[in-house]
Amino acid sequence: MPASGAVTRNTLRQQIADALRDEVLAGRLQPGEEFTVKQIAEQYGVSATPVREALVDLCAQGLLDSDQHRGFRVHQYSVDDYRGMVEARRLVVDGIFRRDAAMVPPRSALTEPDLGIGVALVSIRRRGEAAARAARAGDLDVLIGYDIRYWRELARLVAANDYIADFLHRLRVQAWVFSVPYLRAERDMLGWLWSGHVELVDAITRGDADAAVAVVREYNAHAMEWADRVEGRSPRAVPQRVDGARGAPTTLAVPAKRPASTPRN
Repeated sequence: MPASGAVTRNTLRQQIADALRDEVLAGRLQPGEEFTVKQIAEQYGVSATPVREALVDLCAQGLLDSDQHRGFRVHQYSVDDYRGMVEARRLVVDGIFRRDAAMVPPRSALTEPDLGIGVALVSIRRRGEAAARAARAGDLDVLIGYDIRYWRELARLVAANDYIADFLHRLRVQAWVFSVPYLRAERDMLGWLWSGHVELVDAITRGDADAAVAVVREYNAHAMEWADRVEGRSPRAVPQRVDGARGAPTTLAVPAKRPASTPRN
C-alpha cells in the first residue's frame, strides 16, 4: 500500500542518514571527502531517492555540503567555527541555568515518581558515567555516542524546550565532527577528553545552579584551550585509511547497523 511504502522509504532514509553521520563522527569520512548518491545507493542496494533525501537531511544539519556537479562532501569546519559553537553553547546553557533563578524544578519534585524527573536524572547519570569511563579510557567511539545522548537528554530535561534542546544537540554533533580528526591525531588525547559528566548531573540533582554553571564553564574553557592547541593544524594531516601496498584510498564503507556498544543518538 502507498502508506506502507512511504514508511519504508522514510525509515530507510533515516537509517542511511544515521549510518553516514556515524561514519563522519567516527572519522571514517574525513572533512572534504566526496561521494555521490549513486555510490551510496549501490553500497546499500537501494534506490537513489532515499539516499538523496538522507544526504539532503545531513546538509541541513551542517554535516555535508552539496555540489551540483560533484555530489556531496563532508563539511570542513574551521577552528573559528568550533570556537563559535562553544561560545553559542556557553551563552545558551548559562541562560538556561540562570533562568528564573532556578535551574531545575523544586527538589521535592525530584522524588515524585509521577513526574518522572528523578527517573530521568538517574538515566542521564548512567549515560554520564559511561561517557566518563570512555573518556578516561580514551575510547573515542563509545564516548561520542554516550556524550551526545547524555547532553541531549540533559538539555531536554533542564531547558524544558525542545527547540533549545535540538539547537544544542546540533551544536554538539557539529563540534564532534570538527574534533574527531584532530583528536585521533592527538598524542595526548586522554588529556583533552572531558569527563565531568557525573559532576554536572550531580549538581543539577542537588539543584545547585552555581555548581552546575561552574562545571559547564570549566568545560567550555577546556574546549577553548584545546582550540588554541589545534590552531594552525589541518585535519588533512591526519593519516587516511588506505588499501593495498600503494596506499590507495579506501572506498566508502557504510555500516548497515551501529556498533552495539554505541547508543543511538
